[in-house]
Amino acid sequence: MNVSTMRAVLVQRYGGPEVLVEQTVARPDPGPRDVLVRLHAAGLNPLDLYRRAGYAAIPESLRPTPPTLPFIPGVDVSGTVVAVGEQVTRWAAGDEVFGLVRFPSRDDGGRAYAEYATAPEDHLARKPSRLNHIQAAAVPLVVLTAHQFLTERTGVGAGDTVLVNGAAGGVGHILVQLAARAGASVIAVASGRHRAFLTELGVETFLDYTITPVEDWPRDVDYLFDSVGGPRSSRLTAVVRDGGTIMPVFYGDYGAERGITVRTGQVRSHGAQLAEMAELFDSGTLRVGVDSVFPLAEAAAAHRRAEEGHIRGKIVLTVDGA
Repeated sequence: MNVSTMRAVLVQRYGGPEVLVEQTVARPDPGPRDVLVRLHAAGLNPLDLYRRAGYAAIPESLRPTPPTLPFIPGVDVSGTVVAVGEQVTRWAAGDEVFGLVRFPSRDDGGRAYAEYATAPEDHLARKPSRLNHIQAAAVPLVVLTAHQFLTERTGVGAGDTVLVNGAAGGVGHILVQLAARAGASVIAVASGRHRAFLTELGVETFLDYTITPVEDWPRDVDYLFDSVGGPRSSRLTAVVRDGGTIMPVFYGDYGAERGITVRTGQVRSHGAQLAEMAELFDSGTLRVGVDSVFPLAEAAAAHRRAEEGHIRGKIVLTVDGA
C-alpha cells in the first residue's frame, strides 16, 4: 500500500453488521486548520450502530437524515499526529492525541474506522499519559456527554439525588463517577453481573434491575439520567420527584408530568473540555472501562457484540495492534 491510500471500514448500504466492509481508500489530507492523525484505536458507540442501520430503530417522526452512502463510521479517535495544516498552532507531528471528531456533523464526522483521519485542531486533546490508546479511544464521546449533561444542561451538585439507568454502559459508567464527584448521591441501575465493576468505580447504591422492579426503586430522585431509552421509558418517570428532571441519553418516551422536565441535548466536540477531563484520568479521579477489543478488520464482529447488549464500558477497534 502506498502513502496515498489506507485501510478503512465503510458502510456501502444501510443494514446489519454485515454491511461493514474493509476496503482500500484514499488517505485524507488535512485542511488548513486540521491535523492528520495516524489512528491506533477507535471507539465504538451506539451512534455507529444507528447510523449503520440508517436510524431505522428511531421512530420515523424523530429520525435524523441518515448519512450519505458510502461513509466511514466512527467519531472517537486516539492516535499520533503525522501532519498538520498550514494554520495549525496547537499540534505538531509526533503528538499523541485523542478526541471526539466533527460531532454532531451528519456527513463529515470523525471517519474513525480507518488507519488515518483528519480532525479540526480544537476537537483534540493530548492523550492522558495514564491511558493507553485503546483506553483513550473509549473516552471522548462518553466523557463529553456526561460532562456536558451534568454541567451545562442540569447543574447537578451537592445534595442532589441522581439515578443513572444503564450505569455500566459507556455514558453511564462515566456519569456515575462525575455525578459523585459533583457531590450528588448516586444510585446506579444495571444488571447484577456489573455490580463488582460499578463498585470498583465507587458506586455505593446499586440496584439490580433483574431483581428489583422499577416500582420498588427509590422515589423523589432529583435527576434521572437514562442511557437505555426506548418505548418503555415511561415506567421510569415514577422515580422522579415533582419538578425533577429526566435527561435521556437516547430516545425515550417518558410521558412526563407533575412538573417534571425532560431535557434533551446533543453532545458536541470540544477539545478544551476533553483536556479538562484528561486531567481527571491522569490523576486517577476518573476511570474508563473497556468491554472488549476487536481489530479494525473485524468491525462487523464488534457491532454484533454491541448488539448483544450488557456492555461493560466501551468496545474499541484497534487499528494497528495498539
